[in-house]
Amino acid sequence: MEVDYSKIKTIGFDADDTLWVNETYFREAEEKFADLLSGYETKNKVDQELFKMEIQNLNLYGYGIKGFMLSMVESALDLSNNQISQATIHEILNLGKKMINQEVELLDGVENVLSQLKDKYRLIVLTKGDLLDQERKLERSNLLHYFHHVEVLSDKKETNYSNLLEHLEIDVNEFLMIGNSLKSDVLPLINIGAQAVHVPFHTTWQHEEVNVNENDFKYLKINNLTDILKYLN
Repeated sequence: MEVDYSKIKTIGFDADDTLWVNETYFREAEEKFADLLSGYETKNKVDQELFKMEIQNLNLYGYGIKGFMLSMVESALDLSNNQISQATIHEILNLGKKMINQEVELLDGVENVLSQLKDKYRLIVLTKGDLLDQERKLERSNLLHYFHHVEVLSDKKETNYSNLLEHLEIDVNEFLMIGNSLKSDVLPLINIGAQAVHVPFHTTWQHEEVNVNENDFKYLKINNLTDILKYLN
């Protein structure tokens, strides 16, 4: 696909599964959660009910590990008809704490890309999730010095992006967003007139999956973040 990034002055990066590994740890926690509930329901049923609970709770807790932890506890109580033991609840909470304390694993080429772009563009992080958790991961990543601004959004819809770009005085025609989610990092930007690059991660949360005809939207899809240097340098 031919793209023209000659007007781009600011580049936004998603964080989870774009800069570092994230969704993998949720999948691992879900597997362990299903094992803990195996005496009450099948793995498939546990997975389904947990996902339903997460979506039900999004408006209350938002995105991130803390909301995930609360949804696991609530699902465990429902699936066990309130018979789940205190010890198991403790184990569920520990699953979440382990995720929060997880070491940050940068994806291939991330630091190389940021180091080559930082003097040519204004780089910002646009992510969603729990504020404290995202701030902690950014600190542990040792990437903060590459970015002019970091924003943790409650959601990533057209209005969220439009309001932020206006607040930061960024011309939508001069903005490029890079991320792993079509739903959150690509389509909303295309819809407001910005440009976007899709860098798929091998694992995607159900809530972020969308069925679209890729030919209906103009955006670049690359296999690895380092591929963007072919178009920006």
